[in-house]
Amino acid sequence: MLIEGQPTRTIWPAADGAVEILDQTRLPHEVRTVRLTTLDDAVMAIGTMQVRGAPLIGVTAAFGLALAMSADPTDSNLLAASAALVASRPTAVNLAWAVQRTMADLVPLASPAREAAAWAMAVRMADEDVAACRAIGENGAEIIAKIATSKKGERIHVLTHCNAGWLATVDWGTALAPVYVAQERGVDLHVWVDETRPRNQGAALTAFELRHQGVPFTLISDNAGGHLMQRGDVDLCLVGADRITARGDVANKIGTYLKALAAHDTGVPFWVAAPLSTFDFSLESGLDEIPIESRSPREVTHMWGRLANGALAEIETAPTGSAASNPAFDVTPARLISGFITERGRHAARRESLNALRG
Repeated sequence: MLIEGQPTRTIWPAADGAVEILDQTRLPHEVRTVRLTTLDDAVMAIGTMQVRGAPLIGVTAAFGLALAMSADPTDSNLLAASAALVASRPTAVNLAWAVQRTMADLVPLASPAREAAAWAMAVRMADEDVAACRAIGENGAEIIAKIATSKKGERIHVLTHCNAGWLATVDWGTALAPVYVAQERGVDLHVWVDETRPRNQGAALTAFELRHQGVPFTLISDNAGGHLMQRGDVDLCLVGADRITARGDVANKIGTYLKALAAHDTGVPFWVAAPLSTFDFSLESGLDEIPIESRSPREVTHMWGRLANGALAEIETAPTGSAASNPAFDVTPARLISGFITERGRHAARRESLNALRG
C-alpha cells in the first residue's frame, strides 16, 4: 500500500543478504527502516513489536530462519533458531506455522542447500501473504457492497479494533483489505478507528495507513464503540485474528471481546478476517487452550508519543509504583461472530463450515 504516495511493503530482502523492515514502534511520527542481519535481530523485531500482526510475524520468522541458515546451516543451529523464533511471541499461531513450514523444507536437505532454500521459502511466503490478503479483500468487499446496496449509496461506517491493515501483514492487510478493495470500487465509506490501548495500534498504525491511503476515518477511544453502535452509527465491525480454533473461537487484541458483545447486542455484523494460517485446528476452546501473552506493565502505566517540541518521548500516565496487568489478547467465542473472511471465501463461525478449510 502507500506511504506518501509510494507503494511500500512492511518487510523485504535487501540485496546484500540482510532483511529490511518498517520499524512500527516509531510510527506514526517517524518512518524508519531497520536492517535485520542476524537471527537475534529477527527475534528482537518480533518480541519488541517492531513488526506486529500475526501474518507479518510469521513471514518475519521465515526470514529469520533464512538469516540463521546464512550464518550456520547445521542441524543444531536450525533447531535452535526455530525454538528461539517460536518462543518470541506465544499467541499468534502464524509464527509457529511459518517456522514449521520452513522446517519441513529444510530438515531433509543437506546443510549446504539450506541457505538458498530458506531464502526462497521466505520470499515465497511473503508473496503468498500478499495474494492471500488481496483475496480476503475481494471476499470481504462483497459484504460491504451488500450493505451499500441496502443503504442506497449512503456512506458505510466500519468499526475496527487494533491494526489489521497492511502494516500487520506484508501488504493489503486482513480486516482492512475489504475496505481498501471497496475504496478501489468507489464505495463511499468511513472507518471508526479504536485507539487500542495500551499499545495504541489503532491510533498509531491504522490511522496512519488510512490517512496515507486516503480513506476517511475518525479515531475514537476504546470505550466509544458500543455507544456508536447503539446510535446506529456503525454498519459493520471488521477485526483480524491471531489464532482461531476449530470451533471458531478467536484470539485477537485485548478489547475485541467487548466490541463483539456490543455488536451482538445491537445487531451489528461482526466479521473476522484472517488467512488460513491463522486457524489452529488442534485447539477447541479458545478460552481454555489459547495461550494469552502477558506483556510488560509499563505499557499500561506509560505512553509513547511526540512532545510539543517534536521530540519523541515516553511519559508516565499512572502514579509511580502503580501495579498494572497487561494481557495482550482476549478470546471472542464463536457465538458472537457473524463469520470469517478468508482467502478461500466466507465461512460461518461453526465447526462444520470451518472444516472445509482443513488441509
